[in-house]
Amino acid sequence: MGRLSLSQDLGIDLGTANTLVFIKGKGVVLREPSVVAKNIETGEIEAVGSSARNMIGRTPGNISVIRPMKDGVIADYDTTAIMMKYYIKKAMKSRSFFAKKPNVMVCVPSGITMVEERAVIDASKQAGAKDAFPIAEPFAAAIGAGLPVWEPTGSMIIDIGGGTTEVAVISLGGIVTSMSIRTAGDDMDEAIIQFIRKNYNLMVGERTAESIKIDIGMAGEVKENTEMDIRGRDLLTGLPKTITITAKEIAEALYDSVEAIVEAVKNTLEKTPPELSADIMDRGIVLSGGGSLLKNLDKVISDETKMPVFVTDNPLDSVAIGTGKSLEYIQHFRSNPNVSSRPTVE
Repeated sequence: MGRLSLSQDLGIDLGTANTLVFIKGKGVVLREPSVVAKNIETGEIEAVGSSARNMIGRTPGNISVIRPMKDGVIADYDTTAIMMKYYIKKAMKSRSFFAKKPNVMVCVPSGITMVEERAVIDASKQAGAKDAFPIAEPFAAAIGAGLPVWEPTGSMIIDIGGGTTEVAVISLGGIVTSMSIRTAGDDMDEAIIQFIRKNYNLMVGERTAESIKIDIGMAGEVKENTEMDIRGRDLLTGLPKTITITAKEIAEALYDSVEAIVEAVKNTLEKTPPELSADIMDRGIVLSGGGSLLKNLDKVISDETKMPVFVTDNPLDSVAIGTGKSLEYIQHFRSNPNVSSRPTVE
């Protein structure tokens, strides 16, 4: 069998919040929200990606805005396939060979079941992939963060996405121990929504909650108690209302989510062999994913584990970059059909 041309292959970070597409030699060429707007009367797709995200909370009764990925796995199979097809075509539209079907390396959570993994593979093929190969999300994040995953040394990665937080210790090209929890960016947004509803009788939307998290959200102790004006619907009067909320209040709202992530890190460290624990103590823990940008989170994890914690240089793209860099596995899998479908030893 001749060597496969890698130029037409794609790496896809199929995330709960965002989908990123990596083309070998070009890097990340597409970065769009994992959102689809659908006409529930005709069944037609009205918008995909950023334009669909802008419709959240603003649609008429006949249009439904769907997030087909939930907690890192496919919640709506057909809509996911349509969304992936749209993104694959958009990513490859400038390529002269776009009519050819690309091979796809797509990331999946480390705690995914075989049924959920098969759904991702089938959706990728339905979206136009010639063949699809899954790669464990924390392993891809570690590659994208530049960790020495192939060396006989322990590397620890914490990837905090929209739907899941993946914690893994990697050595010699495999995941030694890992934990996947469904507490991540979306859970933080929901915690903010519920906190404001409970304390102020004010209903705010997902986008407002995310803006609050980005602007004044913080983990742990708040030293500078910054304020932010937010608008929502008063649950008592039903009328629009503006309130001022502080960073300390948001830190309180996020406390449980941050604690769940810290506990996942501790539990993973407890299951880590002592030799690898010593390596992690020397090299530190690496944070990636959009959730890693929560202010002070690295310090909170460092204080709790007594280990150095660093945020990778490109946290939003690390999984996509790692998935793209793993495209060389496609040749290996096609010539070795009897090996495991995943390029990691779990």
